[in-house]
Amino acid sequence: MSTILMFSGQGAQQVGMGQSLYQEAPVVAQLYDQANEILGFDLKGISFAGPEAVLTETRYCQPALFVHGYSIFKLLEDKGLLEEGISAALGLSLGELTALSVAEVFDFETGLRLVAERGRLMQEACEEAGGSMAALIGGGREEASDLARRFDLDVANFNCPGQIVISGNKAAIGEAVAAARDSGFKLAKELNVAGAYHSRLMIPARERFASAMEQVAFKAPRYPVYTNTTGESIVDPAAIKTALAEQITGSVYFEDNMRNAAAETGNSVFFECGPGGVLAGFAKRIDRSFSVRSFAELEDFAS
Repeated sequence: MSTILMFSGQGAQQVGMGQSLYQEAPVVAQLYDQANEILGFDLKGISFAGPEAVLTETRYCQPALFVHGYSIFKLLEDKGLLEEGISAALGLSLGELTALSVAEVFDFETGLRLVAERGRLMQEACEEAGGSMAALIGGGREEASDLARRFDLDVANFNCPGQIVISGNKAAIGEAVAAARDSGFKLAKELNVAGAYHSRLMIPARERFASAMEQVAFKAPRYPVYTNTTGESIVDPAAIKTALAEQITGSVYFEDNMRNAAAETGNSVFFECGPGGVLAGFAKRIDRSFSVRSFAELEDFAS
């Protein structure tokens, strides 16, 4: 059975992630050592020892998740767990860049530099504009869109049925949370995030990241990669650049990514590459028939 690879996004990070892989797998140790040299700061130390407040910062969190996800992919290869083939790749927000890198749209070093720049720019946008996000539980897309319009917010994530995230001005997020139950939601909760990701407050980051990508050569992916901006596969290198820029301010259609990848690739199993089992949890709510195996640390490769 072929494999659909999927990569974690910001919010899945955990202090200690990747440490067991680094200690026992030379192919992983090489990547982390290389990453430290490329970035000019101790990504290993931040990933393995934290503190959590530092790992959570966008400028560190995004490259940490990228290296962790890419390392899992390389270890899957090394252990022969991908011998039946990769049919597609996808990722949640930041994870889309990891998916593109393993599909050889750009190499590891280029991907890491892009991710580091993306994280830096988004951190700047957070510091400039503030903002917040909230998870809406139990309602549908139409209700979420109506609530966002009512409080001049944006819909950030369509993660899975019954879980949608809105984003924007912090005060407006608070008002939307208070009004959510009367709008058809079972629960609404403001998230502990640094800013309003996937909203118009990220426009400065989007424009600057688009400029940064102009200097980088992209290739067509080796296998289908599904973009968050539409939920569909994307092949043309120029279109990939446009999608990555738009993703910073646009809605993430992760549910659509999973449904389309499963429908278009046939009999495939999802391999989640990242900590916490977050994407596996989404998969259960999207379609219980999906087969998902999660990889985060060395013990996950044993069975």
